Amino acid sequence: MKIEILGTGCPKCRQMAEVVRKAVEKSGKDAAISKVEDIREIMKWKVMATPALAIDDEVKIAGRVPTVEEVTSLLTP
Repeated sequence: MKIEILGTGCPKCRQMAEVVRKAVEKSGKDAAISKVEDIREIMKWKVMATPALAIDDEVKIAGRVPTVEEVTSLLTP
């Protein structure tokens, strides 16, 4: 599973990274987490607001920091 956090490194982006880390840990899934901080790369995703969360190349959340439970539910089908 590939998880990407889209954001320029603002406090909310760092908060989302922590939420995602906790959710992956809680779910027990094997996931590669990466941050996309380059604005040109973020624009390629056509995201209008950051932070955003992409799982397996699909944007799932944009413009807000989700809860650990919300991210965990996205990781488990």
